[in-house]
Amino acid sequence: MMQVLSPNEMTVSYKLSPMSFESTAELLDAADLGLNDYGWKLQPEAQKTLMMGLSLPQSGCNVLVLGTPGSGRAGLAMAAMKASAVTGIDSSLTDLVALYDFSQQSCVNYIKLPAGLGAQLRTVMDSFIKALIAEMQQWLDASGQVNLSQAETWLETRVDGLRSQLSSAKLSSFFNIIKPEVLAYLQAWQQVGSDGENGADSIVNDSFLSRFRVNLLVDQRANLTAGVKQPVVEEKDPGFAALFGMLETAVGESAQWPEFLRLRAGSLHQADGGMLLLHLRDLMQDEGNGSALLEKLYRLMRNREVQIEDWANHAQQGAGGNRHSALPVHVKIVMIASREDYYDCLEAQPDFFDFFPIKVEFEDRVSATLDNYAWIAGYIARKCQQQALSHFSGAAVNVLLQFMHRLEEDQGRISTRFAHLDQLMHESAAVAADARLITDAHVKQALSARLLRQQFFETQIRDSIIDNELLIQVHGNVVGQVNGLTHIELGDASFGSPIRITARCYPGRSGVINIDREVNMSGPTHDKGIYILQNWLSASFWALAPLSLSASLVFEQEYTGVEGDSASCAELFALLSALTGLPIKQGMAVTGALNQFGEVMPIGGINEKIEGYFRVCEALGLNGEQGVIIPKRNQRHLVLDDSVVTAVNNGMFKIIAIDHVLEGIAHLTECEAGTQEADGTYAGDSLMAKAQGALASYRHTLERNQARMAYFQQHQDNLNL
Repeated sequence: MMQVLSPNEMTVSYKLSPMSFESTAELLDAADLGLNDYGWKLQPEAQKTLMMGLSLPQSGCNVLVLGTPGSGRAGLAMAAMKASAVTGIDSSLTDLVALYDFSQQSCVNYIKLPAGLGAQLRTVMDSFIKALIAEMQQWLDASGQVNLSQAETWLETRVDGLRSQLSSAKLSSFFNIIKPEVLAYLQAWQQVGSDGENGADSIVNDSFLSRFRVNLLVDQRANLTAGVKQPVVEEKDPGFAALFGMLETAVGESAQWPEFLRLRAGSLHQADGGMLLLHLRDLMQDEGNGSALLEKLYRLMRNREVQIEDWANHAQQGAGGNRHSALPVHVKIVMIASREDYYDCLEAQPDFFDFFPIKVEFEDRVSATLDNYAWIAGYIARKCQQQALSHFSGAAVNVLLQFMHRLEEDQGRISTRFAHLDQLMHESAAVAADARLITDAHVKQALSARLLRQQFFETQIRDSIIDNELLIQVHGNVVGQVNGLTHIELGDASFGSPIRITARCYPGRSGVINIDREVNMSGPTHDKGIYILQNWLSASFWALAPLSLSASLVFEQEYTGVEGDSASCAELFALLSALTGLPIKQGMAVTGALNQFGEVMPIGGINEKIEGYFRVCEALGLNGEQGVIIPKRNQRHLVLDDSVVTAVNNGMFKIIAIDHVLEGIAHLTECEAGTQEADGTYAGDSLMAKAQGALASYRHTLERNQARMAYFQQHQDNLNL
């Protein structure tokens, strides 16, 4: 049944009774909760699943976090990972060092050491090399010969000292090789340098001595000091080198270094034994390497080992160039993704997510309960404290909550995209300047300023309507013409605008012709709506089927194409008006889709459409006869601007909700729609009876004209004989 909506039914402000606090500062003492705690209050199931996934020690139990950007998915996931790293599974932190492999000179020897021992090893080996350089010159006699006995004694003492300083079984083989390698070098130098041409300085060879240096790839001292049990790493710019490590190009001083000193660790090395946060979009959108990165990461998860390669020359050398021995890693990957990216990747590489058995779903919206309102208010209080913003009044919080309803376009649900809330808070604080308290007036002013920033294109269209270049009529009554509503999205600008839809009817067999479709300017969804419209018309007048009707529909002055079925109700109303000759109120715009039974279906962008049309009517002159007809199923989606609600309250604008198309056309033409009898006819002087009468007259006209054409054709044939 048709319903004229009251102001309270067009917004949620009446539901948001003023908060019981004067300032959000009062909430800081009411609950001992942090910013992330408030975020989790709105995502209890996601928190439970994520914490379970982080607690699983098994290899391959990676975690996929799905949610809309701005919902706090990455920040909350990172906070949970850090909390788990402190209180969760105890995992020994390990440093990673790269040492020269004396047995295979083209390879590297990776060693994992307890946290802090890697840096200590690097320090003592640097000291050893400095001492060795000083001693080597002392081992030469006047004739340039090396005192090998003296060298061997010094080396034994020094290496024993290294063992006592760093008692680790993993370093035994490295310490054992030092003395024989140095002595072998001294003997070789003596053979080539004993001719006296080389001075004492030539015995010091940096290239040889650098073999005893330590390349500290991963240093966990910071985590050790912080009391963290597992490393937690977020890679914000993943590439081959950033993720898997790299071999630095040998230029300048580094050209003299052994290759193992030019190795650099990647995020996977840094996160070994812990957790790594990645964004799927960053991997997929890596220019030229998206699919290759995913494939490389897939192999890592399958093999649980990572290999450092020379990525700079990788393309020329192929996969086998400058590869070093694979290093086993145990990393739990937490992948952040939007649902769109997830399904795109799933289609391209379906087995990639086999290694992500834990899927965490972040809610895009939550129920508008008093508890959830309270959690959001607490979040606002903590955000003000964290960002050093002035606090918000209770009325200002109400406006912020209404804004979150508007983001979701639902009176019963509220958006969880806190990134948008944060932005509005900062804009409101800028408006409030040095005010001690941010009020509802400040927030509304910030929203008005935002609307003005986004109104450029809408203003251009509205000016064209005012200048009568774009033909839109909001006064009077016209046959076969109605104002439909379009929803336009251009970047951050989203607005509605009216568009004239016209119809013409005449006797024929063509049915309903959509001119936009005939010239390939309509999309499949719009074409679907036209077919539904045509079938509803035929079914409603089945007693006259097949209909002797030719009709044309067109979106006037539309040159960029038409898509969507939200104008199918408006198109039907224009068609029925043209068929019956009953004029339509031009002040009432129409939006909504119909199904084959004439039921009006909900559509998107309802608030933008209504507000855009209201601003046009306001510019052309409100007279109390303007308004919008919407689907009743869209009523819960109304979160309209105060200007529209005020105009409705003053009787200058109206919003009418309908369940069935006949309710809408009856209001637009001020003619009773009528009911169908058992024989398919419509009684009385109803709109549908008039339409049926017009269709019957079309049939008679068509039959009469066809008989006349047959007579003339026969007469012409006789003359030709």
